Amino acid sequence: MKKSSLPCDLNSCFLCQNCLPEWHPAIAANKKNFKVKKGEVIFREGDPVTGLYFVYQGNVKVFKRWGAEKELIIRFANKGAIFGHRGMGKDAHYPVSASALEDSIVCFIDMPFFDATLKVNSAFTYQLLMFFADELKESERKMRNLAHMSVKGRVAGALLALENQFGRTAEGFINVDLSRQDLASYAGATYETVFRMMNELIQSNLISVAGKSISITSKEGLQQLTSEESPA
Repeated sequence: MKKSSLPCDLNSCFLCQNCLPEWHPAIAANKKNFKVKKGEVIFREGDPVTGLYFVYQGNVKVFKRWGAEKELIIRFANKGAIFGHRGMGKDAHYPVSASALEDSIVCFIDMPFFDATLKVNSAFTYQLLMFFADELKESERKMRNLAHMSVKGRVAGALLALENQFGRTAEGFINVDLSRQDLASYAGATYETVFRMMNELIQSNLISVAGKSISITSKEGLQQLTSEESPA
């Protein structure tokens, strides 16, 4: 990662938005910005925790190893979002990995300053607690889906989640550059299965594609698939 120097983004950063205005100069003095290239690993599963990160620009994927060569994408972090927080706690090692989906800029806060921030900024501490609660609910939902939902339903749910998080381009495509392998890792399925499911969704006029870009043509149809459990 290449070090950079940029002003704080007070409008979108999860940290700056929820901290006292009087604390902003301290954040500016302690943060570090890094430029990361597409595909570059920011931290790896098992690395010692040195601090937490926020997305200044671009998109980041957070994932766990799944078998010898596969990965399961836990979540995506876009502009302003926190990541690396799963390393908080007694076992000071990251339980997940993170890498850039595209050329990005991330903001790094070391643990001593982050701990001080929690103690001084009660509003930020509260919002972080709510974030953890929501993330736990989402993790439990995904675990249930892996066990009970069909692969087609999981692919449909992944596409709906991506559109909800990243929005649409002016042309109507989901506004994130995502490979089919990453989509498979996000849905918890193999590339080959997801490729087959995508073709079925296209034939059913639920989605359309142009190269790597995907457009949802029937949100209701995809939502219906997410409510169907896999056959026993």
